[in-house]
Amino acid sequence: MNERRTPATPARQPDHRDHGDHRDQHPAHPPHDPARPLPAPRAGVVFDAPFTDRHAWAVGRTSAYPPDGRNPDDNKLDQIGPAYAPTADGVFRARRASGGLWDADLVSTEYAPGGFELLPGDDLTATCLVHDVQGAWPALWTWGRDSDSGRSQPGHGEVDGFEYHPTNPRMLELTNHVRPAASYADHLVTPGRPFTLRVLFGATSVQWWVDGRQVFADGTGVGPHWRAWLVVGISVSAGAYGHLPPAPGTRELEWQCTALSVARRPAPQA
Repeated sequence: MNERRTPATPARQPDHRDHGDHRDQHPAHPPHDPARPLPAPRAGVVFDAPFTDRHAWAVGRTSAYPPDGRNPDDNKLDQIGPAYAPTADGVFRARRASGGLWDADLVSTEYAPGGFELLPGDDLTATCLVHDVQGAWPALWTWGRDSDSGRSQPGHGEVDGFEYHPTNPRMLELTNHVRPAASYADHLVTPGRPFTLRVLFGATSVQWWVDGRQVFADGTGVGPHWRAWLVVGISVSAGAYGHLPPAPGTRELEWQCTALSVARRPAPQA
């Protein structure tokens, strides 16, 4: 979801290229078994703050974006800032602004006083509702802090829980930028109908589940030292990679995310 991410795929044509730091390094993803049951029951919940909780979520700030809150190099028309927050019931909106830009809602645990970070083995769930409106770009993703030496994590700690483009109205884009792997999974969602997303950030394999069915296991994982902030927001496509910008008469775009929580198993006793 930033200038280093894998761009959106052309309409109906899955594209596993990476136009950022990891060009052409995505391995083919291993097969998955749709009938495979869910993993073990979730452990204790360590994060479930509502988007209105300013101790847990910072509004309009992420180091994945340039300081001015705009990211045109990533095919985006949106601008983020402290005035653009989701509603109490998790509706993220982008509103047409001047100069061809859109004021877009975004929250992140980065810069929030709580500073929550995901760790290997964490288990995220959320209920999501997307709409088939041209130009919308909903996403739930992660972004990792630099190491103590100032070096970036591999892939900047980014794992895309999902990205959605109405160009492919039933597809979710699922990408691990840490140890590159991706799936452009079609026929997963229906616009206007809620779906349950579950992402297990395993050290050796990240697993994605939609409505209780495993849809992708990347076989690469995030490694044992990964740590990353949560980011939830809506962007607006500028027209590249086959994803059209909003129609001239569109004034607002939206999607909804509710019941987001993260569970974590306790560390083994020494």
